[in-house]
Amino acid sequence: MTQRTTIGRLDIDPLLAEFVNDRLLPQLTIGKPDFWAGFEAIVDQFTPRNDSLLATRDAMQSQIDAWHSSRSSQAIEPAEYMQFLRTIGYLLEEGDDFSIDTENVDPEIASIAGPQLVVPVKNARFALNAANARWGSLYDAIYGTDVIAQEDGAGRSQDYNPIRGSGVIHLAKEFLDQACPLLGASHSEVTAYSLINGRLLAELEQGVSTLVDADKLKGYRGKADSPSALLFVNNGLHIEICIDRESTIGSTDSAGVEDILLESAVTTIQDCEDSVAAVDAEDKVEVYRNWLGLMRGDLSETFTKQGREPNSNIESR
Repeated sequence: MTQRTTIGRLDIDPLLAEFVNDRLLPQLTIGKPDFWAGFEAIVDQFTPRNDSLLATRDAMQSQIDAWHSSRSSQAIEPAEYMQFLRTIGYLLEEGDDFSIDTENVDPEIASIAGPQLVVPVKNARFALNAANARWGSLYDAIYGTDVIAQEDGAGRSQDYNPIRGSGVIHLAKEFLDQACPLLGASHSEVTAYSLINGRLLAELEQGVSTLVDADKLKGYRGKADSPSALLFVNNGLHIEICIDRESTIGSTDSAGVEDILLESAVTTIQDCEDSVAAVDAEDKVEVYRNWLGLMRGDLSETFTKQGREPNSNIESR
């Protein structure tokens, strides 16, 4: 059995005590005596209540087991069973109508309809990927999935396949035509993007075009006559067109588009329990350490893929 560290009237696993004292508290303005005294007070306050609730659960379970055992050869009558559950307090009568409201809720939860990821925070790589998934590459998403069939030379390979890449760009430009359409033209026809007085100008081989809905454009990066990025919004989620004519992909695109980024996983649930077996001090300290790294922005993880280690770590930001 692991030797415990005694602090006040608490017996703490040494791993947890070391993490709190040496890793967590130096980041806060609270000292060790105040932290452990406060933690002890919380344990004193809620342990009796928790013990009582556990005892109530055990008592209810015993009554339910006995009820079923006594009727093992009989068909269960739903009305009788529900009345029994009410009698032991397992089911309660419906209360009066009430109303409830929220305030000070982040837009990502209150008003932005976007995907949400659920990952085990015990796995640093998963936690980092989820935390950094607010924006994702549409090109990568299409290239790496079966949206494009692996036929006619468009198969996936370890090296970039320009035939498959051409299909990716075609589908991505079709997406732009739906999300932020141009007047009488397609984004696939654009040879250059620029802005004049805050309005998008899409140059074509013959003529120019602009957005059907000018409010779709929300901003740009770089110079107005040669932006490096354009930001649009559709259904409350943002789309970023990245432009770099010197890049591998951008050099093959008529408008120099190297990628299209989508606002993707708007929120993330970092799951401390349900998705993982964080049952002992070692597991829990790993969870707490990863969460601290996410909050500080210095959590990093190196991994090996196909026998090779990527050039850089995944990092929280």
